[in-house]
Amino acid sequence: MTEPLDAPEDHPVLPPPRIGYDSTTWKEIAYLLSSFPLSIFGFVYAVTMVSLGAGLTVTVIGLPLIAAGLSGARLLGKAERGRARALLGVRIEEPSPLPVRRSAGFFGWLWTGLKDPVGWRTVLYEVIRLPWAILTFTLTLVGLFVLWPVLPFIARGLGNADRAMVRALLSPSDELERRIAELESDRGVVVDTAAADLRRIERDLHDGAQARLVNLAMGLGLAKEKLLEGQADDAVAAMVDEAHGEVKLALQELRDLARGIHPAVLTDRGLDAALSSVASRCTVPVKVTAELPGRPAEAIEGIAYFTVSELLQNVSKHSGARSASVDVWRSQDRLLIQVWDDGRGGASLDKGTGMSGLAERLDAVDGLFVVDSPDGGPTTITAELPWRDRTEPIRQG
Repeated sequence: MTEPLDAPEDHPVLPPPRIGYDSTTWKEIAYLLSSFPLSIFGFVYAVTMVSLGAGLTVTVIGLPLIAAGLSGARLLGKAERGRARALLGVRIEEPSPLPVRRSAGFFGWLWTGLKDPVGWRTVLYEVIRLPWAILTFTLTLVGLFVLWPVLPFIARGLGNADRAMVRALLSPSDELERRIAELESDRGVVVDTAAADLRRIERDLHDGAQARLVNLAMGLGLAKEKLLEGQADDAVAAMVDEAHGEVKLALQELRDLARGIHPAVLTDRGLDAALSSVASRCTVPVKVTAELPGRPAEAIEGIAYFTVSELLQNVSKHSGARSASVDVWRSQDRLLIQVWDDGRGGASLDKGTGMSGLAERLDAVDGLFVVDSPDGGPTTITAELPWRDRTEPIRQG
């Protein structure tokens, strides 16, 4: 028998069928015979899950039952892809995991599970495969005893039909479908992050500058009353001096708040100067190296700034480090950030240090966030953002 020719993994070239049985033919026969009992199980599972879940949608368990059933269908699809890979030589990539975030809660899991295209296509595959499996099982069994001289040709034709069915229904979702699901999930992260930022700004204004301005107004009001009463004494001077101090503190808090929203140095001088300013406020000596051919888009520049800012705050508060460094550079169409410190290590995305929020922010713009922090240190955190060139605003003249 001739050996298979080299071919791409997803479309292997099979040896031509011959009257003599080779290993490929026996594998095809084994696939066709085993499909019948397995298709009975898959059909019963799919029909029971859909009918029971649909019938119970009037209760609170109907939709969760369907979502859980679709997760089980994914496992059936994985098993079928493995069987087709072993017996039919079909190479199909595994679908991407469902983009469910822990912060989305139960309803996020439910909605993502119900609209899972991979699960629904697997259910369709299990439903339509039963009658086909009955036909192929019958033809293959009869061929073994009656039509054995031409069985390799029959097995090849039936196997090719199964290969086409597996590729059509058990392949991963196309790129657009996956991209839509990711964008829907990322949109929720962006909305939640924006809402949290607005609440923080509102809280800082209410508890900081607003409270000081209220005290300033009250102090000036008392001073005005005393002046109107002709009491131009030391008490009035003290009140005015206290009001002047409140004004300076309120201005400083407003500046800090504005710097937290979008620092002026970032707008005026770019990422290098802004990161140097952040590093100067860190309690640990920080070396900043920024090698950028230009300035990225404002949104990317802002995310990079606040990512480094929060990481350096973690270095100051939690690391116990003696030194740290920040490196920023561009590699092709990506902006890379690496923050290193020689602290105690042990940093993680699930220890409440704000890193999980950073990871979600970067993921929302197609970025990556990788933490390498063994116990005992050192800690190296790498962030990756898409590079988009800055577009200059159109000046009205």
